[in-house]
Amino acid sequence: MTDLTRQPAHVQLRALERREISSRELLDLHLDRIDASSLNAVVTRDHDAARQVAHTSDERRARGEASGVLDGLPITIKDSFETAGLRTTSGAQELADHIPDQDADAVARLRHQGAVIMGKTNTPAYCQDLHTDNALFGPTINPHDPARTAGGSSGGPAAAVAAHLTPADLGSDLAGSLRLPAHYCGVYGLRPTHGLVPARGHVPRPPGWLTSSDMVTPGPLARHPRDLDLLLTALTTPAPAEGTPWHVDLPTGAKGIDELRIAIWAEDPNCPVDHETAQALVTFEKALIAVGAPVRHTHGPVSFADSTRLFEQLLHATATATTSDETADTQLAAARQLQDDDSSPRAIFLRHRTQTHRSWLRANEDRARLRSDWQRFFTEHDILVTPAAPTAAIPAGSRTLAVGGQERSFFDQTGWANLTSHIGLPSLVVPVTTTTQGLPIGIQIIGRPYAERILLGAADGLASLLCVSG
Repeated sequence: MTDLTRQPAHVQLRALERREISSRELLDLHLDRIDASSLNAVVTRDHDAARQVAHTSDERRARGEASGVLDGLPITIKDSFETAGLRTTSGAQELADHIPDQDADAVARLRHQGAVIMGKTNTPAYCQDLHTDNALFGPTINPHDPARTAGGSSGGPAAAVAAHLTPADLGSDLAGSLRLPAHYCGVYGLRPTHGLVPARGHVPRPPGWLTSSDMVTPGPLARHPRDLDLLLTALTTPAPAEGTPWHVDLPTGAKGIDELRIAIWAEDPNCPVDHETAQALVTFEKALIAVGAPVRHTHGPVSFADSTRLFEQLLHATATATTSDETADTQLAAARQLQDDDSSPRAIFLRHRTQTHRSWLRANEDRARLRSDWQRFFTEHDILVTPAAPTAAIPAGSRTLAVGGQERSFFDQTGWANLTSHIGLPSLVVPVTTTTQGLPIGIQIIGRPYAERILLGAADGLASLLCVSG
């Protein structure tokens, strides 16, 4: 019999629907894989509660009452999302014993669609690193090479999906936090249009807060585009407790791949990529040409440098919401001591952290203008293809990044991802090939607002032509 844990989520769901396996049996198969894993990707479990939910799903299906697009499917959740009755730490020692009494909104939507939550996946403390490691649980290992990072902050989710410990996971993305690990671990990762999936209950902000960052976006990771499509349906369907009188009807990919207007932004001096990453883009372009897709190259719809500067300003602004009064006063005092001509990273950081509301309003206006530039671009194109990151997974714990033998900023890892992080456009990482060392390399495809299914349709059409996990 085929090992169903190695199959993508949509195949596992089909087996459940055909009564070839029960939810309880499928859950136990995944729990066995988790028990045998040394990746440290799944850090909290509640077997008894998950088995009860799976049993209830089996009973529904036996009565012909199966409901929800994920009914009976075991999945994991990034430990930054609050889960009722199940420990949520966001990788922080201060939250080691935090057991929420309410689900994050995105988690509630998944439960409403029948998902069986079997565990929580690792993240750096408060999701604030590009490596997944913390003092509470330790590091998560990249399934392809234990000496390489799984990325962050959704490294636990990406590693768990890649290693077949779970068919899918709910991650989050503020500054490439979902897309970078998807790229490093060789899975599909979708950052939806900002606001499409609610972020209430995501830590940070602190437990109990009703608001969230104006950039953080929950999104799914899986091993096939069709799996992401199912999860997208679940994540955009309000749970009953929300009392929402609307539903989302996202446009589907009515065009074939050969009809899509596809642009490729392959390089930029502000964030160079290495040779194997450049070759991955060539591989992807050849796959597009092979199916008759018209492709053109572009220098991009916006200035990379200007977009990055604005992203950094807005990122530091949104991060100040939960700063203690003492820390805020200290930073304000330090900023006032800066010389006008000081353009050091520390000075830029302090100015952004202490900017006035007027400065933020001006930056938000610049964001709206940048978003308008992207919208104009998408009147002439359906999809933009870019690198996902400059290189394949870097060494675990490294605080440097080398591209073509030249040292770059550690944060250049998410340079390409952050073109859309503050703009809120849907962005999908697609695994394409592997390096000579066997490390995954993906690309990023970007679309206009609410074009998630156009991106997923294109990725689905190309999946059989690419060297991807499944």
